[in-house]
Amino acid sequence: MINKTSFQHILYYIAAAIGTIAILASVIYYFNKDNDVSISQNEKEEMSVTQIKSIEAIGEWEVLTINCEEMVDTLNHGFFGDNELICIYYGTLRMGINMHEAGPKWITTQGDSIHVLLPAVKLLDNNFIDEVRTKTFFQKGKWDDKTRESLYHKAYRKMKARALTPQNIATTQSNAQEQFQRLMQAMGYNKVKIEFARPYFNKEQRIKLH
Repeated sequence: MINKTSFQHILYYIAAAIGTIAILASVIYYFNKDNDVSISQNEKEEMSVTQIKSIEAIGEWEVLTINCEEMVDTLNHGFFGDNELICIYYGTLRMGINMHEAGPKWITTQGDSIHVLLPAVKLLDNNFIDEVRTKTFFQKGKWDDKTRESLYHKAYRKMKARALTPQNIATTQSNAQEQFQRLMQAMGYNKVKIEFARPYFNKEQRIKLH
């Protein structure tokens, strides 16, 4: 039969064992909790990097498409009369950004905020005239290939000037900004600031734009 003293000893050991188990459980939970948080953060960072690389891999991001039709002509005054050539050219000009031109730190983050510096808006393809669709609207007299090539370049300059207007550039930027705003918010960033690199225009383009 167990006396009172023995019974107290048994209760003491049981209480000590329970206390030890509780302490071990707390320690295990503590370290496991830290590990879970660390893994979760790493996975989030890796996912963000993967998404950023996927955006860069897209390359050309077409935002605005402009269909142009240009009629150009040339006139040659001769002794027996004037010769004239009128041609119609068609072109599709694609405006947007090329993500391959993004800088090394085009995205910076801090908490739930993100700053995006996109490449400058540009024509994505300089070969925009569809030569197959070129039509000779009117022809009087004979014209050589050099003259026809001159007309082609004249139409080319006109189409490019028509596309690269401040209004079209602003529209392209606005549309791109809206698309990236939604994209960044879908990635979990509530505060998004989007800017564009300054576009480069050569002397000829600056004259055409102003």
